[in-house]
Amino acid sequence: MKTYFQKPAEVQRHWYIIDAKDKIVGKVAEKAACLLRGKHKEVFSPHVDTGDNVIIINASKAVFSGKKEIQKLYSSYSGYIGGQKTFNPQIIRQKRPTFIIEHAIRGMIPHNRLGRKVYTKLHVYEGSEHPHAAQKPTPVQLD
Repeated sequence: MKTYFQKPAEVQRHWYIIDAKDKIVGKVAEKAACLLRGKHKEVFSPHVDTGDNVIIINASKAVFSGKKEIQKLYSSYSGYIGGQKTFNPQIIRQKRPTFIIEHAIRGMIPHNRLGRKVYTKLHVYEGSEHPHAAQKPTPVQLD
């Protein structure tokens, strides 16, 4: 028996929508990363982009479990001396509400050129409105 590897031209893509309102950030990110990668399909190939398009709405209303809302820190470094800054999720939600979900998902996909291509199929929106109604996305229920 031969192992079947799907070719990029044979990939059939679907659209999925996840409502993150009152859902845990990690569970939303895990499900979205799985759909983006294509790991839910029988024909998954690790070297081919077999994933689907994912829309996440109400990203600003996703919650953390435990005390992460206060204790978790996000850091950035400009490259200059004294250029390191740290922020907690409360500050980040005020500036960029979609960043927390995007950052969590980016950490779950490969950090190479395939991962960068996979990441372009992610669409995150702060509120419940999105411009992808014509694609007829399928709602996803989180466990």
